[in-house]
Order: sequence, then structure tokens, then C-alpha cells
Amino acid sequence: MLTWAIIFFVIAIVAGLFGFRGVASASTKVAKFLFFIFVVLFAISLVLQLVGY
Repeated sequence: MLTWAIIFFVIAIVAGLFGFRGVASASTKVAKFLFFIFVVLFAISLVLQLVGY
């Protein structure tokens, strides 16, 4: 999932450089969303490992 967030972030940067502001904005939002989901799932996984499940 982190890979997809990085891919969308790169797409946003490239689109921003070429002037496609709508695509850059949408890609940035998707990348942020995927990154936060990754962080939440990582935290849940970490807690479950520490608890022993």
C-alpha cells in the first residue's frame, strides 16, 4: 500500500510540473489517503504483535 502512495505522489509531482493542476490535486489526495491508511494498518499490526496475537 505504501508503494501505491508513493506512485500517486510521483504522479502528482509530474502532473504539477507539466501544469495539470487537477490531476496533481487528485493524485495528491489519493496519495495522502493511502499513506494514512498504511500508517493506521501499520500501527494496528504493531500493537497486535506486541500484544501477542
